[in-house]
Amino acid sequence: MTLLTNEEKTTIINQHIKNLEYSKFNAQISVIEENAKSEPEAEVLTSLNAQLADYNSRITALEAELDKLV
Repeated sequence: MTLLTNEEKTTIINQHIKNLEYSKFNAQISVIEENAKSEPEAEVLTSLNAQLADYNSRITALEAELDKLV
């Protein structure tokens, strides 16, 4: 049992989503930087793209939780 209201839960989830969006944007900028190098490192790009996929999955999961609160 939780003492949090749906509004409080929504606020918390939205803050998590916002934090993930910041991290996702940071990874996107890192991809741009890596691709701007004269010799981009494939391993770095692979890692960054995996991070982006992870952020997308986590955001989708949190958005599904938000839908349950409506």
